[in-house]
Amino acid sequence: MDVVKHWLLEPTVVKILTAVVAVIVVRVVAGLVLRGLVRRIKDNTGRYHARKLVIFASYLVLALALTVIFSDRLGSLTVAFGVAGAGIAFALQEVIASVAGWVAVMFGNFYRIGDRVQLGGIKGDVIDVGVLRTTLMEVGEWVQGDLYNGRIVRVANSFVFKEPVFNYTADFPFLWDEIRLPVRYGSDHREARALLERIAKDQLSEYAAGAKETWKHLVGRYAIEDARVEPMVTMIANDNWIELTLRYAVDTKRRRATKDELFMAILDAVKATDGRVQLASATFELVGAPALEVRLPAA
Repeated sequence: MDVVKHWLLEPTVVKILTAVVAVIVVRVVAGLVLRGLVRRIKDNTGRYHARKLVIFASYLVLALALTVIFSDRLGSLTVAFGVAGAGIAFALQEVIASVAGWVAVMFGNFYRIGDRVQLGGIKGDVIDVGVLRTTLMEVGEWVQGDLYNGRIVRVANSFVFKEPVFNYTADFPFLWDEIRLPVRYGSDHREARALLERIAKDQLSEYAAGAKETWKHLVGRYAIEDARVEPMVTMIANDNWIELTLRYAVDTKRRRATKDELFMAILDAVKATDGRVQLASATFELVGAPALEVRLPAA
């Protein structure tokens, strides 16, 4: 019993026990606050930001509490901390760079939750930004059309200092896409062009209006030209066919769905021309063969 009292009266033991109690209290309070916020916040993005804020605040409070608890011993350990800190900084330079990358991402407008980005050769939607890593839901690879492939990829935040960061949705959430339509020589090329322009107007007017408004803000912010965002049809003639190109702005995450709708409308419209507009292809058609004469040598 005397031994237990002696240990409980030891200042270092008291500080350690106080620190343990502080950790438990902070975790319990953070859990209660987070549970209350999750019940009140309905959207996933708001819940995510609330969770991150509570976790960050709990770490900050815990760090301050531990500093106050052990404040009288920190002065005598200054030299030791300096030497140890230098060694730790060298050994954990990648970790430190990732933390610095997290700060850059949070305050440097590199990307946010929900943005579609490409980090190096990895493309996907940002689903989490941690202190050390950014988590992506990957798109592409063996799946075409910018659709999820099911892989979750974690990239170190230090990556933002080493490679370019491609953001598809940050300031201008639209992409320009193109459809090339090969038309046979002999077809009514004017009707083919009018057909594409009519379909573009019917299918893409919603995207064009949104893209035009967003582009105006972008022109005022950056030194870029006032580019055309309305659908545009151009035509060239080559050795094989007349090629019509439809260029249009589309929501980044609806590129494949929009192209599917456009091709359905184009094929229906071409069929309705009763042969006045015919699509070309690079296939070869064998329409006939010359007569063959076979001669066998006499026995």
